[in-house]
Amino acid sequence: MNPSLIRGLYALIDTTWLAPDQLTEAAAACIRGGARLLQYRDKTASAAERAERGRAIFQVCRQLGAVFIVNDDVELAFELMAHGVHLGELDSTISAARARLGPLAIIGASCYDSVVNAQRAADAGASYLAFGAFFPSSTKRNTREAHPILLRKARTLGLPLVAIGGITPDNAPELIAGGADAIAVAGGLFGSADIEAAARRYSTLFAG
Repeated sequence: MNPSLIRGLYALIDTTWLAPDQLTEAAAACIRGGARLLQYRDKTASAAERAERGRAIFQVCRQLGAVFIVNDDVELAFELMAHGVHLGELDSTISAARARLGPLAIIGASCYDSVVNAQRAADAGASYLAFGAFFPSSTKRNTREAHPILLRKARTLGLPLVAIGGITPDNAPELIAGGADAIAVAGGLFGSADIEAAARRYSTLFAG
């Protein structure tokens, strides 16, 4: 996995915010606005519905040149031949995902508020490490509170770092300066009337 792939705006295509018929256009708007990675997150649909929706989003990513990641579901990532999967602490293990998806797959790991979790994920073969929530999130409730110092400590692990949780164009620069290679955003994009413009505000923070 090329570490430079994990850089910039990481758009979370989340059905908490988007209706099924909005997913592909929202994905396209994010990429036009500069998002380099998209993650499909859908906690309520059936397996068949997730496959259909994921396939459509992946097609948009291929057409517009973005990396496509599936949230939680290793089998769906395998079926769609996605670029990778993002795993939380209650999902498949990193080693099992790697065995299923192969050595080139991007496997992201939620480390929440813990450098210990990050060290374990790095040792297990994660491609990137995600920390959060750094700020109150309107997408996920009961999140663990992360602090920017986590990013500085985790730099020593040598993997790309992703910051998540309530991130806005105003508070993101602190996290980027602290070591975040990418910022993962849902509400800050899809709560806007102009998704493409919102994506561009985040993406320009990484210019240069």
